[in-house]
Amino acid sequence: MFRRLPQQGGSQREVAEIVNRVLDGKINSLGYLTLATGDATATTLYDARISPESLILLMPSSAAAMADPVPYGAFQDTTDQAAANTTTAYAITYNTTDFSKGISVVSNSQITFETGGVYDIQFSIQFANDDTQIQDVDVWFRKNGTDIAGSNSKFSVPNSHGGVDGHLIAALNFYVQVAANDYVQIMWATSSTLVTIEHLAVQTTPTRPATPSVIVTANKVDESSTSDVYASSIGYGQATISHFANSTADKTYRYVVLG
Repeated sequence: MFRRLPQQGGSQREVAEIVNRVLDGKINSLGYLTLATGDATATTLYDARISPESLILLMPSSAAAMADPVPYGAFQDTTDQAAANTTTAYAITYNTTDFSKGISVVSNSQITFETGGVYDIQFSIQFANDDTQIQDVDVWFRKNGTDIAGSNSKFSVPNSHGGVDGHLIAALNFYVQVAANDYVQIMWATSSTLVTIEHLAVQTTPTRPATPSVIVTANKVDESSTSDVYASSIGYGQATISHFANSTADKTYRYVVLG
């Protein structure tokens, strides 16, 4: 806090000191705020300089806070996945997290988002067909247990030939709008139980890496999540700062009060 002038005015030296500070950008409207934890989605900011007409600007100022702006996730599965029948929809599952910040897999299939926004979800699924006939597979998205309209794709998996399964990589990307703590599942159904989602071990002659049965990535594509920390309600001497569900300590933001 910088020196304030008394109500009746100050000396020439005091006035000059304060004016020169303002000209140098040293305004008396800065502070620090650390977000509440325990999955809190709001933190109360107390500051006597705040009024209902104030504009409050926030920016990350700690390493924990700086880690927030770019949520991403990359997951895969290293097992075979099968359909017990052709009349049931199945959620694709994952058993490996390659990279994750603000996005995680819950209950093996639920891609869960800490921060709301628009995300690009991309998948690559290795289908195998042991039938001598071409078979079809549908793949689509669900959000919070409800099918997303217009999200289905149909793939035809080649038939087996010469005793070797037919194979197809199903791949595409899809934009999804989510709120904080929403989850998305990738669903599949097949016209034959002889179609599976197949994992392949390391192969030789020549040596080739293992083939995951599923690879899925998710990236936030709209504004950085620093904009998800904002003053949602402003009164006299305090403001409610809304934010993503926070469980990490020391997420500290520098703020400026204007007006």
